[in-house]
Amino acid sequence: MNTNKFRIGMDFFRNAKAVRLRSHLEKYLLAEEDEESVTQERNGSSKRARWTVEFVSDSDHIIRLKSCFGKYLTASNQPFLLGMTGQKVLQTLPQRLDSSVEWEPVMDCKQVRLKTRYGNFLRANGGLPPWRNSVTHDIPHRTATQDWVLWDIDVVEIRTNSPAAWPSGPPPLPHSDTLDFDSSSPSAASVKSSHFSRQGSSDSYVESPPKEGRTIYYQIAEDNGDVGDEAVQGYSMTFKGNGVDELTRKLEEETGIEGIIVCARSPLNHQLYPLRLQLPPNNVTMQVVLVMPNSKAGKDLAKQGLL
Repeated sequence: MNTNKFRIGMDFFRNAKAVRLRSHLEKYLLAEEDEESVTQERNGSSKRARWTVEFVSDSDHIIRLKSCFGKYLTASNQPFLLGMTGQKVLQTLPQRLDSSVEWEPVMDCKQVRLKTRYGNFLRANGGLPPWRNSVTHDIPHRTATQDWVLWDIDVVEIRTNSPAAWPSGPPPLPHSDTLDFDSSSPSAASVKSSHFSRQGSSDSYVESPPKEGRTIYYQIAEDNGDVGDEAVQGYSMTFKGNGVDELTRKLEEETGIEGIIVCARSPLNHQLYPLRLQLPPNNVTMQVVLVMPNSKAGKDLAKQGLL
């Protein structure tokens, strides 16, 4: 195994006593108050967003992360949803600290991926419930979900003594005092890894202005293609583009569902038909229906030669 990439990934943690992990959704990894679940939330000022870093004595590229409840971030073998590949990430306190609570930080440009000992990655899910704000471990196979395993690391408390795994000692830091994580003082701030340039404080989070583009209303069809009340517009998003493939990828990111068929309804007979190539010009508002390929509706479209 080439461990150099893991040692580089460890640069995010080598001086850290406690960290926050921020997902691609600009949400923080949180330990829920039931002391078992792990979710994402925009408010990073809570103690539940704080994870204590532990080093594994016989390895220079593995860490454990402990919640404020004294439990470890754990890659369980429980499926998040039956039939889906993702498995639950939990807080646990096993009698014996095994590989399920061990993570390998892998450098990825200015971010880090956290890898389990069995090759999965800590993944922040987006989309509709029950995926929304959930955290699983998985291997993303589609381009649309590759960023879901990337995390920004905010160091919120600095380790005063270098871990044994780094005998040469850490490089100098811009600040060496322990930080008051809960302070509301204007002088209190997260000291971040030198790899990062983005401000991670939830206090400074500002919603991006709306992007130019068209409004897409979408509904997810049931197995037979029904969507309930067709007069209901459903969920919405802003889309800047004209290609159906691009829209499909964006809707996969939005819903967390892979392999969807993006359809519209015929104004004549209200039957579903897949969208082709280009969208209507001039950024006109659209209403689409998302069909699962293995559903009865998806198979009917295939039989009709529409796919």
